[in-house]
Amino acid sequence: MHTAFKERWLHKINPALKLLTLTFLFIFAVTIHHLNFMINFTLTVSILFFFCTGQPYKHTLLFLLPFLLVFFSTAVSMILFGKGEITLLKWGLIHVTEESLYRGLHLGFRALAFAMMGITFVLTTKPVQLFYSLMQQLKLQPKYAYSFMAAIRLIPIMFEELQTIRDAQKVRGVQSQKGITNVLKSIKSLPIPMLSQSIRRAFRIAVAMEAKRFNSSNERTFYYHIGFSIYDLLFIGYFVLTISLAYLFALEFPLFPVTDVRN
Repeated sequence: MHTAFKERWLHKINPALKLLTLTFLFIFAVTIHHLNFMINFTLTVSILFFFCTGQPYKHTLLFLLPFLLVFFSTAVSMILFGKGEITLLKWGLIHVTEESLYRGLHLGFRALAFAMMGITFVLTTKPVQLFYSLMQQLKLQPKYAYSFMAAIRLIPIMFEELQTIRDAQKVRGVQSQKGITNVLKSIKSLPIPMLSQSIRRAFRIAVAMEAKRFNSSNERTFYYHIGFSIYDLLFIGYFVLTISLAYLFALEFPLFPVTDVRN
């Protein structure tokens, strides 16, 4: 049975506030050198990722799968080839120490936390609302915001044009020819029409923005008005509460007998 997407309270948060908060959390996570605190911090982020993005659990796991590979590769590379004094396993080039084990786990959980914060932001934020919020709350100039929005909307159009060009080549028998040389020729024939179409479309967008006076310094009106709500306080309060509890649990109920992975 297919589970449809559901909009949750995380979608109703002011996009600019969400962006600033998650940016601060990115920087804050870099300063965490306590392994138990890092694990608990990752757990607080994962709660939002799994239960508040509105995506079916199967989809969230698919989104997370590449970053789980990053977690294992980062952790294993540090664990197997790190440095330390207390040796746990030594076999050829592989040298596992207690210090490298803790540092590897720490880096792995940090990478996982970064990934889940980024995916959570992408899954719960609409690009149009984000740029409107940046213009209204952070005073981003409309000519830059609308340029970014136009660029984002061009991405699916470019994929459609790519498919159209490939279909045209297939009709003309270009892709039906076998051999590495013919395949390379068909690939080389794609960039020039794609580039020319992109230049024409960018020129038309620039003319349209110029005609609509996007280069003017006068105040503009907005069709969408993005404001603040109680959900914004809930979002900030969630991280203040959970991070505080994560730190207390790291001190009172540590999973690993280590305080600082730098030592």
